[in-house]
Amino acid sequence: MNAVFISTSRREEITRSKMQGSLFLFILMGQCSFFTCHLYKYHFIEKRMTWSDARKYCREAYTDLATVSNMSDTKRLRNSARNQNEAWIGLVNLPGANWKWHWSLPGVEFNETEAKEKWEDETQNEHSDENCGFIRKDLKWGQRPCKNIGPFICYDDWQDAQNYCRDKHTDLVSGLNQLEDEELRKKITSQWNLIHIGLFRDSWSWSDNSGFSFRHWDQQFKQSDNEKCAVTMLDEKGRWKAEDCGGKKNFFCYEDKVILINQKKTWVDALYYCREHHRDLVSITNLDQQRWVQEKSKKADSPYVWLGLRYTCTLDFWFWVSDEVVSYENWDSQKT
Repeated sequence: MNAVFISTSRREEITRSKMQGSLFLFILMGQCSFFTCHLYKYHFIEKRMTWSDARKYCREAYTDLATVSNMSDTKRLRNSARNQNEAWIGLVNLPGANWKWHWSLPGVEFNETEAKEKWEDETQNEHSDENCGFIRKDLKWGQRPCKNIGPFICYDDWQDAQNYCRDKHTDLVSGLNQLEDEELRKKITSQWNLIHIGLFRDSWSWSDNSGFSFRHWDQQFKQSDNEKCAVTMLDEKGRWKAEDCGGKKNFFCYEDKVILINQKKTWVDALYYCREHHRDLVSITNLDQQRWVQEKSKKADSPYVWLGLRYTCTLDFWFWVSDEVVSYENWDSQKT
């Protein structure tokens, strides 16, 4: 929930921060350039290892095998490689893993409870290849094989539709908020019998146990019994393929610069702690950073965590203590 990150920044709560000590905090390590600040760094390793050995190496030297959470990350991987064809990333299909539904759009989480009444059939087929979602004229959801022909502008299947949306716009329509938009509902009920939406199911997971649903598979991708680990192609498109985990390849590690400190402190004490032991309280300057911090916050057992965002009464504006410009905002609706 977005309020996890920003509801602590209400003016009255900031004013009382010296007296309260009930919240967790995030910290940011490492350095930021003048133009950009990444909360995690990719490292291309020019050693050929199996997927398991590559993960062991990354966990010992950095954080883990690379987690890729959005299209910007795919570009960062390509830019950090050195004339190679492909490399392991941290996506794996473990034996016995559960199949889960996801939304295609990064940062939108699938909620089983909220979605239950949306399905045309309350019981989804768990043992079939019907792993992509659509919406009917009556606004009920259904599932079908991802390669089935169905209307989406001039494209035939779900993956073509996703590719078009990511190339030309942002992504396939994802999440209840988007699907319940009144104008979209009118178009669906008046123009189409069914239409692809950004709903898909798979059994893949990230090595670091994060819940990111971003996938960037090659169009020829197929599930295989002996290909359970993902590689990213290092060409212009940066698509992914499934490969035998025992093959030896170069790989990407990532180094996380965001740490959740499980100590309850006031905002001021948290600021001093971060600057003494690390670098600073975390700043969020774009949507991708918001999603990364949001994922990390799931490990907190408090509904709120501190940010490095502060209000000055004298000048009447908000500012990041790290001197980053407040160019991105995601305020809770109760902000005063």
